[in-house]
Amino acid sequence: MLLSSIYIFLVGFTNCFFFKISWSTSDFSLEGDYLLGGLFPLHEIEQETTLFSAETTECFRHISSKSGYHMLQVMRFAVEEINNSTTLLSNVSLGYEIFDYCSNTKNFNSALSFISKNGSIRPKEKLNNYQPKVIALTGPYGSTRTMTIAPLFTMDLIPMVNYGASTSVLSNKLQYPSFVRTMPSNKDLIEMIIHLIRWFGWNWVAFIGSQDDYSSDGLKLFNKYINNTGICLAYQEGLSPNANYSLTLKKIDMLNINVIVVFALPQYASKFIKAAIANNIQDKVWIASNAWAMNQQLPREPGIAKIGTIIGIAERLLSLPGFNEFVYKARGTTDVGHNDSEGAIKSKTCNQACDYCTLLTAEEIINENPTLSFSIYAAIYTIAHALHKVLQCNMNKCHKNKMAKPYMLLEEIKKLDFPLSGRQVKYNKNYDPTISYAVVLWRTDVNPPQFEMVGTYEKLPEITFTIDKSLLPWHNNGSVPFSNCSVECKAGYSRQPEGFHSCCFSCEKCPPNSYVNFSRDPYTCFPCAESEWSDEGSTTCKARSVVYPQFTEIPSIIVMVSAACLIILLIAIFCLFAYNYDTPVVKSAGGSMCFLMLTSLILSSISVFFFFGKPTFVFCLLRNAIFVFFFTVCISCLTVRSFQIICVFKMAAQFPKVHSLWVKHNGQWLFIAFATFVHLISCVVWMMVNPVKAIADSWTFKDQIMLICEMGNAITFTIVVFLSWVLGFLCLLFSYMGRDLPKNYNEAKSITFSLILYYLTWIAYFTAYLIIKSKYMVIFNAMAQISSINGILFSYFIPKSYIIIFQPQKNTPAYFQTSIQNYTQTISRT
Repeated sequence: MLLSSIYIFLVGFTNCFFFKISWSTSDFSLEGDYLLGGLFPLHEIEQETTLFSAETTECFRHISSKSGYHMLQVMRFAVEEINNSTTLLSNVSLGYEIFDYCSNTKNFNSALSFISKNGSIRPKEKLNNYQPKVIALTGPYGSTRTMTIAPLFTMDLIPMVNYGASTSVLSNKLQYPSFVRTMPSNKDLIEMIIHLIRWFGWNWVAFIGSQDDYSSDGLKLFNKYINNTGICLAYQEGLSPNANYSLTLKKIDMLNINVIVVFALPQYASKFIKAAIANNIQDKVWIASNAWAMNQQLPREPGIAKIGTIIGIAERLLSLPGFNEFVYKARGTTDVGHNDSEGAIKSKTCNQACDYCTLLTAEEIINENPTLSFSIYAAIYTIAHALHKVLQCNMNKCHKNKMAKPYMLLEEIKKLDFPLSGRQVKYNKNYDPTISYAVVLWRTDVNPPQFEMVGTYEKLPEITFTIDKSLLPWHNNGSVPFSNCSVECKAGYSRQPEGFHSCCFSCEKCPPNSYVNFSRDPYTCFPCAESEWSDEGSTTCKARSVVYPQFTEIPSIIVMVSAACLIILLIAIFCLFAYNYDTPVVKSAGGSMCFLMLTSLILSSISVFFFFGKPTFVFCLLRNAIFVFFFTVCISCLTVRSFQIICVFKMAAQFPKVHSLWVKHNGQWLFIAFATFVHLISCVVWMMVNPVKAIADSWTFKDQIMLICEMGNAITFTIVVFLSWVLGFLCLLFSYMGRDLPKNYNEAKSITFSLILYYLTWIAYFTAYLIIKSKYMVIFNAMAQISSINGILFSYFIPKSYIIIFQPQKNTPAYFQTSIQNYTQTISRT
């Protein structure tokens, strides 16, 4: 309220306020039951000047604006149409008072006139008692002008239905509770521009504005909304009237920016485009904000076609049926008093004079910039529909005796939803309208220049953005111009930032087992999961195949059948030896020790079956530990058997006491028990320090995961193998020492053969293990075990079994006694 008092004080210093006016046929006023206010820029001030006196700006002394007069005529047309309507405010007439609003800071006389009552203002008047001159108003044009006077109206909840202020600040209902607009806010316009830029794949753009609330708000929103869109603001500047436009254009050209968003008021945009023509700037894309997207003069500038392609963002243009006829009729009855001299002008209320208006032809008015025509039309109809609701009107009449206060209209406006010229008029919670933009191409190659709609942008019921690319004859030989800091990386290449802007980068191919996903993060080569793989320069990862020897594979079946046959043969020999236990062949082979050897070989053979199927801890344990332990038991038996034969034939005579102790205390069994115990302890330590386990080998093959058994701790495993191989070496040594024993007892050749086969088999296996990587190495392991067992079986037990079955004459005590006597005679002769 204090603000109103201050302004009233300033009124006393103005030189043109509250003069008596003529209410005849003036463009500025019309009597009616309810009065509407209108603020239009019939004149434009090129540059505001600082004055140290409280003097209202006289607009008629500045540059005339034809488009402003066009706007005024749209309001007059809308009011006349409503007054002639039989359904809307049927028995109520609307009047208006219009002011020329040309200044950002020195046009308070019109605002104060609107909120006054009988020429005075009462700042502390209650809303229920407060009845200003106008029940609502539309205008002014421009964000700064609107923000300057908006508090005068919003503090008393007078609906300010604006057609030409788009700054997003005005959507704040805490600051501007009664501000309503029929044009989209800058927020929607910036979102639309960003959609357009992204549609064509541009990311290196300049943003040129002017030093006012409209442009500064647009720049702030643009910087905010381009986050995470891939768009970089390469250059930005707010132009002043005296700015060096040529220098700005040179900077843009040096930065190789080919897309320029000009979000400025018409006077600044016009100077900037003219400077581009003068500086021979060529082949750019100029995106025009709605403030100058439909400018009528610029397309006619000589040389404008050279600067490139101009694309404007404007509201969807809708024709106003009957407007042209209204203008022709108004031109025919224009009050000639409008063309009075300066003295006559001063006889009217300040800023309700227009000396050039009557000089305009109907065609000039009709052909002016129609960008805001529907917004003005919708603003007047919004006020009328709200008043219709407040007065509880029906199809025939309204209740004129019903009190209608400005704040009552505001309550009804938020509920409005009505069709108007093919559009639906309704408002969101911030009193902002539904969004409907058009993408307009400037066709400067035809005479006269034309504006061709090439795309649309709708926000309700959902965001829809369409562009007809066939209607865009680009200046760049028909192809979309390039405006990116860097050429986009090929598929499989990640971006490596260069410099400050994220749009500037080099490209680097992603290494194997990684990929780049542009929708997720184009700057990172993400590692594939362990279960996936990829080649160098990939955009996705492929699933690895999990491999291990299956039970159903042919190699697996062959090995398992071999193992089964081996077990059956060993069991058969076990039974054969048991049946012929008391025969010399069985006793010379070791007697009861043979059964321990055969049992160990049978158990070792069983481990082969655990090499197939999906590896588990149990399978890994049984496939290796069983074989290593029981096969070592068998080798310890062979070792002690070889030593015992040497002992009987050679050491008994030379070391009788040692032989006696060996026989007396069952030395062979003590040795086997000791060797078995030591080996068992080593196996337990092997399992406890780092037990064998199933692992997924994902490093050997890029496209496979091999399920294998890890052998555990290398040191303990080496000890286990070393003990087995030491016993084998002792066995070989003793066999060599007994190479000249009687034929029936001479097992040097068979044992030597089996152990050499054993060594060669495992040397071949470990060599292949280090060189060859395949899931079939597991099968080689199983075959090595079978080979080791077969070596002992076929060199040691099969020959004896052959004698038992096919040469029973050699399986007699007499035959063996003869062999011993022959050996003794041979020894005595030597």
